[in-house]
Amino acid sequence: MLGTEQLVDKIVEGLQEKKGHRITTVNLTEIEETVCKYFVLCTGNSPSQVHALAHSVDDVVRKSGGGHPASVVGTQHSVWVAMDYGDVMVHVFLPEEREFYDLEHLWADAMLTELEDIE
Repeated sequence: MLGTEQLVDKIVEGLQEKKGHRITTVNLTEIEETVCKYFVLCTGNSPSQVHALAHSVDDVVRKSGGGHPASVVGTQHSVWVAMDYGDVMVHVFLPEEREFYDLEHLWADAMLTELEDIE
């Protein structure tokens, strides 16, 4: 089984494999009473890319020994897919939904790490 930071790394790897944009990790470990330890956020350009990003995360995490997410919602329309890995929640959005929900800023004390896009 993967540790939390290893799981985050594998999730990011899966998102980068399919050229996800604006990948951001939100570290919630220093904040009490949160639902998880990390959020990993990513933007896809189209519903098909959002779906492919979620599938890539599942594939990379599973192959590295991290198992499957406890639940996945949003794949039917693929405008916002949420994946629950227990300590880590993955959110893959279309640009409009990401801007609207603005999950990065739900916790003012969270540590954000924005990764550079891979071209």
